[in-house]
Amino acid sequence: RSNAGETMAWSESVDTVLANKEGLAAFRAFLKSEFSEENVEFWLACEDFKKTKSSTKIASKARKIYSDFIQADAPKEINIDFHTKNDISENISEPTLSCFDAAQRSIYSLMAKDSFPRFLRSEVYKELVKKHQDRNQKRWLPFL
Repeated sequence: RSNAGETMAWSESVDTVLANKEGLAAFRAFLKSEFSEENVEFWLACEDFKKTKSSTKIASKARKIYSDFIQADAPKEINIDFHTKNDISENISEPTLSCFDAAQRSIYSLMAKDSFPRFLRSEVYKELVKKHQDRNQKRWLPFL
C-alpha cells in the first residue's frame, strides 16, 4: 500500500508510477479514459517479454505482442514510426529478447512526454493524492 509521500513521488517520473502497483493502476485508468491504454499495456508486455528464458516462449510471446500491438490493424495497435514497425516485422520470424526495444523506448517516451504530464494534472491523480493525504492524517491524528 502506498503512502502519501510515495503518491507525491510519482510526480517525479513515469518510472515511479510504472513500478508501483497502485500508481500503475491509476495511470492505466487515466490512459483508458484517454483511449490510449495500449501504450502502457505494450510497455508492460515488453517488460514481461524481456524476462522470458525459454526460446519457445520467446517466439510465442513475440508473436503475441506482434499480433496484439504491432501489425497493421492490431486490436491494440500502438503508434510507432514506419521504420521501427518495419524492423520488427522483418525480424519477428526469429525474435530476440531485444526485438521490441526500439518500439518500447518510443512508447515510453510518448508516455513520459505526453500522457504522464496530463495524468499529473488529472482528477484521477488528484483524487489519489487526496485519498493518501486523508489516510495519513487519520493515521497520525487518531484522537481527532
